[in-house]
Amino acid sequence: MTSDFKRLVVVLCAGTALSLPLAAHAQTIAYGDVSGSGAQASSDLGSDAAEGNDDSKNDVRSSRRSGGKKVRVTPYIEAQQVVFAELKPGNDVLTYSVLAAGVDAAIAGRNNQASVSVRYERRFGWGDATDSDAISGVARASLSVVPQTLKFEAGALAARTSVENNGAAVTSGLEFGDSVTQIYAIYAGPQLATHVDDVALTGSYRLGYTRVESPDAVQIAPGQAPIDVFDDSITHNAAVRAGVKPGDVLPVGLGVGAGYNREDVSNLDQRIEDRWVRGDVTVPITPDLQVVGGLGYEKVRVSSRDAVRDPITGAPVLGSDGRFVTDKSVPRAIAYNADGLIWDAGVMWRPSRRTALEAHIGKRYGSTSYYGSFAYAPNSRSSFNVSVYDAINGFGGQLNNALSSLPTEFEAVRNPFNGSLSGCVATSGSVAAGQSPCLATALGSVRSSVFRSRGVMASYTVNGNRFQTGIGAGYDRRRFIAAPGTVLAAANGVIDENLWVAAYLNGRIDRSSSFSTSVYGSLYESGDALSGDITAIGATAAYYRQLTSKLTATAAVGIDGVKRENLVDIWSGQAMVGLRYSF
Repeated sequence: MTSDFKRLVVVLCAGTALSLPLAAHAQTIAYGDVSGSGAQASSDLGSDAAEGNDDSKNDVRSSRRSGGKKVRVTPYIEAQQVVFAELKPGNDVLTYSVLAAGVDAAIAGRNNQASVSVRYERRFGWGDATDSDAISGVARASLSVVPQTLKFEAGALAARTSVENNGAAVTSGLEFGDSVTQIYAIYAGPQLATHVDDVALTGSYRLGYTRVESPDAVQIAPGQAPIDVFDDSITHNAAVRAGVKPGDVLPVGLGVGAGYNREDVSNLDQRIEDRWVRGDVTVPITPDLQVVGGLGYEKVRVSSRDAVRDPITGAPVLGSDGRFVTDKSVPRAIAYNADGLIWDAGVMWRPSRRTALEAHIGKRYGSTSYYGSFAYAPNSRSSFNVSVYDAINGFGGQLNNALSSLPTEFEAVRNPFNGSLSGCVATSGSVAAGQSPCLATALGSVRSSVFRSRGVMASYTVNGNRFQTGIGAGYDRRRFIAAPGTVLAAANGVIDENLWVAAYLNGRIDRSSSFSTSVYGSLYESGDALSGDITAIGATAAYYRQLTSKLTATAAVGIDGVKRENLVDIWSGQAMVGLRYSF
């Protein structure tokens, strides 16, 4: 099951890349279709920009503006020599030889957009250093089945992280051995948009799967319950809506819609079911400003089972993977059950094709809820985005939502030492409202418990001819939900907060050389007093020299640190030289 899913994710990423020239049509997001929803440079930045050649990327952009289709597929192989120095608490120096293979691909057209970056790396340790391997990649595609009517959306992610004692996931270059946690996610589904006379009909369905491969659960302290690390989950998201615009039938716009969201988490058979139906009205104030409101009914239920208990001590039983063993013989326990009226009111402001704002306040999940988005693209090469969200999810549901919100045109932002993905991608164009180029919020914690997440994300990117830069930041607050009387009951009501920032600057020095730099930082504050807070920071810098049209030399340095409230701090430095051959 595990190895099969690994292969599935890699095949999806690589297969999407290799099939790009064969893709038929896909619909771009039209102006006005704005829906609120829930860094460091790649060592090749699409194999062109970071090596001092922007022509391919500019061709992709210009071809989309002209209505054509441009495909770029760049497979590569890479060899590196890495020196890893532990600065604190010890002073070990380890050396690794690395062989890697990957592919970066992009397609941009009026009806087709997709971006893929997938990489496999094998690390050979010298002396006391251990051997290891890692798969990392991210893919997003929008492929049209019937132009302007039916399209197919898909995405996949393979990421590498290290889990701390409070469930926080630190995406740095600190760990290479068997303690590394691998995260895989994949989703796919159709989207329909059509008209029957003046009535606009829309519908969508998304099936997602997420898996976390971790060696075991994390022990907080002797005698205390371990952090139960998320295993896997399946998500279903479906929605339909029918509506008319203001002025088509009545002076105001009217709509009615329904939706169903479900996530089944394998840990203790946790389940989220969310059913809703609502009507909405849109009142135009000016040509650019509309007041919107909605009223409906929603039923949300979170349930789970207890763990198998030792017949003598009553202690929960752990499986070989360190996670709790689910007791299938006991009935489901209700952790959260809310049903009743929901409502929201807000404004939509769209003064131009480059600016869109939505802001809503209402009642959902039994309390006040806020959500919205803002997108501003002063030109085709820069964009500023803000997203405010409020939802009940498991780790898999939130990660699938974040993955589906990525733009379809981007370049992966990777660590030059191990190829791992950073918290954000580098966009190659403007980002629509409701989208976000960052995944850092969803990857902040791998606790298995279901939670209500509220937060905000913001990003700013500039994609110039000579330099590319971007910064993303966010705040995420998770209040965990667990059934009383179960082994997860201790997590019920616990609040974890994550504040993060990631930034990158890449540039071309001359026709044959370029550079990339990045910094990241995060502060994870756990509501569990025993686990303490985690602060992670790091920075990298890399220099690229194009030796031939296909061969590029790389040199890089970096530093990573994790400051832990109740455990010893860890600091490390790295240096690397390498060669990449692009086909």
